[in-house]
Amino acid sequence: MLWKLLVSSVRPYWNLLLGVVVFQFAQSMVNLYLPTLNADIIDNGVAVGDTGYIWRIGGLMLILSFVGIACTIAAVYFGAKIAMRVGRDLRGDIFERVSTFSEAEVQRFGAPSLITRSTNDVQQVQMLVLMTSTLLISAPFTAIGGVVLALQQDVQLSWIMAVAIPLLLIIVSLIVWRMVPHFRRMQTRIDGINRVLREQLTGIRVVRAFVREGVERERFADANALVTESAIKAGRLMASMFPLVLLVVNLGSVAVMWFGAERIAAGEMQVGALTAFFAYLIQILFSVLMATFLFVLVPRAAVAADRITDVLSTSSTVVEADAGVQVPGTGEVVFENVTFTYPGAEQPVLADISFTARRGTTTAIIGSTGAGKSTLVSLIPRLYDASSGTVRVGGVDVRDADLESLWGRVGLVPQRPYLFAGTVASTLRFGREDATDQELWDALAIAQGEDFVRAMPEGLESEVAQGGTTVSGGQRQRLSIARALVRRPDILIFDDSFSALDTATDARLRAALAREVTDATLIVVAQRVSSIVDADQILVMEDGRIVDRGTHAELLETSPTYQEIVSTQLRAEEAV
Repeated sequence: MLWKLLVSSVRPYWNLLLGVVVFQFAQSMVNLYLPTLNADIIDNGVAVGDTGYIWRIGGLMLILSFVGIACTIAAVYFGAKIAMRVGRDLRGDIFERVSTFSEAEVQRFGAPSLITRSTNDVQQVQMLVLMTSTLLISAPFTAIGGVVLALQQDVQLSWIMAVAIPLLLIIVSLIVWRMVPHFRRMQTRIDGINRVLREQLTGIRVVRAFVREGVERERFADANALVTESAIKAGRLMASMFPLVLLVVNLGSVAVMWFGAERIAAGEMQVGALTAFFAYLIQILFSVLMATFLFVLVPRAAVAADRITDVLSTSSTVVEADAGVQVPGTGEVVFENVTFTYPGAEQPVLADISFTARRGTTTAIIGSTGAGKSTLVSLIPRLYDASSGTVRVGGVDVRDADLESLWGRVGLVPQRPYLFAGTVASTLRFGREDATDQELWDALAIAQGEDFVRAMPEGLESEVAQGGTTVSGGQRQRLSIARALVRRPDILIFDDSFSALDTATDARLRAALAREVTDATLIVVAQRVSSIVDADQILVMEDGRIVDRGTHAELLETSPTYQEIVSTQLRAEEAV
């Protein structure tokens, strides 16, 4: 997975990669040539006392050193550009893929894991690309060139390289093999710490209200300890690698000096040749040492690549038709024998659901918690696909519809509204960008939010924090309703959207909707009977099935389930 991801990610920047290879090759050749020049200075300059030769060759070495520095800077610059662009592309690809996911895929991965994959996991791959460009590419040039030039200096000492290099590779391979499981656990545990942190930040009011700070600190400490444990185990292996590698390097150096000195004493080797051979051995072994640093990154990057590829290779269960049908604006919603089962669930959440909601009417859905009400309305904008049966909007099966056309016909006010950071105006224009200020005020008036917005210091330009935390729950709900109204959809879905409103505001809102929104299909999921007494049809749900349907008056006479709901909420005189 890692190799495929790297190839596909780096391929668009082959010209930059070519520049990295060229400059890394140039600086490697310069570094390899310097020991040979140094040997010439010793044998032909120092040994015979030729100062002029020393200055000439020394000046050449100085010039070549500056050339090597320039090549290194250029290689690192191009390598950094590749790495940053690869990171940018991967984050963009993940975002694009996740934005196509249905609710099923989002729930499968989980928001904490998706955040980790688009940040930390991408960073691991990005760092690997950078280190490959700056270290790995030059390593084979240095190693191969160093071996050739070292053999030119003295073949008899080559056995030292034949022992040292394989020994280094064996040590590194064993350590890396043991590090992979720890890095895999670490990435999973980072998901866990991300999840705990998001829960605590999102639910900070609940934590404080129930005095659970101590418990939450312990939860975070436990999640943190798991990450720390994996990091320490991987760190210990990583820490053991460099001493072992340096041990091999130093033993090789001692062997060169020991056996080289004997050859010099026997007149079989010159001092300059020994110095050059020693320099080449150090370059070869340190190129392997630098490569080991890269190998330390490979296990974690490989795990990260698997997780990134898992997201990029996952297709949404909600697949748009090749030739999507445009949804007409009739506003009609039809369910025909619809059954829905969540992935992995044993029992269906919805079973044999059939009903029709027409333009200009209000269809209410009521039932106990867990009856499947929110799941039912999620099938209309195709957040999920029905397991069997058909959902039609405007006479078009939603599975055959063009998704943009379908979503353009539907306005959804979710059970837990979410407001993006910005102003009140930008929040409302999330529904329709070209809406005028007057249209925003009209929508706020219907949603019973005009008064509190006008009371804000800057009116429509007042700031709204991420998640709408700067307004109350009721105000957040009314802004969410106004946002849907600004869109002017053919179908308005209120998924238990009135529960955060007091009964008086609820009544005024329903009266305004009945008066101002007469050409849309209203589908209302409610917990309060008072919110749906005026509905044209009420669907009573229980255990994922529609057990009764009718108007409020009809259900009071014929439906024991509805009568039970009413009796728990309203006094007898209010129910009439």
